[in-house]
Amino acid sequence: MKKDIKKQLKKPSYPVSKHLEKYLDKYKRTTKISILYEDLLRFSGYISVEDKNGNDTLWLRVYYPEHEYKEIEASLTKIYTLLHSDGDVETLQHLTVDSIDFCSFGNSQPFRIKVRNKLNDIYTNFYIKRADASRIYGLELEEMLSPYSMNYLVHQDTLIEEHIMGIPGDVFINEHLEQCNALEQAQIAKEYVKFNERCLIGLLGDMRAYNYVIIPTHDFDHVVYRIRPIDFDQQCYEGSLKFYLPQFFKENNKIVQLVLGKFKDTTIEQYRKEIRSVLVRRVLSNKERLEDLLEVMKNDHIAPREHVEQLKLELYDYVHEKGFKYCESMGDILDTAIAFTVKNYRSVF
Repeated sequence: MKKDIKKQLKKPSYPVSKHLEKYLDKYKRTTKISILYEDLLRFSGYISVEDKNGNDTLWLRVYYPEHEYKEIEASLTKIYTLLHSDGDVETLQHLTVDSIDFCSFGNSQPFRIKVRNKLNDIYTNFYIKRADASRIYGLELEEMLSPYSMNYLVHQDTLIEEHIMGIPGDVFINEHLEQCNALEQAQIAKEYVKFNERCLIGLLGDMRAYNYVIIPTHDFDHVVYRIRPIDFDQQCYEGSLKFYLPQFFKENNKIVQLVLGKFKDTTIEQYRKEIRSVLVRRVLSNKERLEDLLEVMKNDHIAPREHVEQLKLELYDYVHEKGFKYCESMGDILDTAIAFTVKNYRSVF
């Protein structure tokens, strides 16, 4: 593992094509809503949101004219029911929107909606974003290639996403990692090796520490940790192969050093083989759906031509698979990478 990667320019948003929309319809990812992302941009004021230590979170709490807010709240609580209970209207009377936050940092510039159940004061967050094709491909691939279900819906140019719970990677590294005992640190290092490999095979880029969460789960007398991505904007976009390897981002250096300190090369390779084997089983169990998605991706424009040319040649140099040389799109490259893994998952990828 090496140390760093140069900072990349901001990625543009790619529209949802008709073929992708047809795919989303087929697999029940579309819905109809009365408020769109662009509507939420018409807020009348805001204040900065700070964390418990008084630090700026880069989120803004936004406000709307009073005569508009009731309609906005009704639309947002309806969206909540579509996401969580298939549009059950009986629960609407118990729901209220506690806050609407906007983040201008990053590619997706999301709105975070906090919905509270008035009966028990339990609240849930969800996000409203521009429907970027790259992110939708990433969400679908995460659904098929990971052990996690992705709950999201699309309407026109608006994307609705369920909140993914966990401790942000940068927060965990800075505030919790050193408090973990030796066994827990070894388990985190093992999960990171697998996470690194899965990002590479699935071509999910930009997994800096703040773009994934670490999830602790108590299991009898110990804690089990999992690592899960939360940002899918850089799915199949960059041309540099290093961009798809979380190990190269400086924000992840502490965990990279943990891996190198805990494991020998043979152990690292063992864990890489384990995740390849699991990925192959998932590919085969989602064969029809994955083929449908890849067929759409192959004919979609989701990256500059020079990125496609760079990535296919770097992957060819890395694994010496001739198929990469003939790829014409990011969808072709991903298809070739997955097919190569299925065929050779016991060899080095």
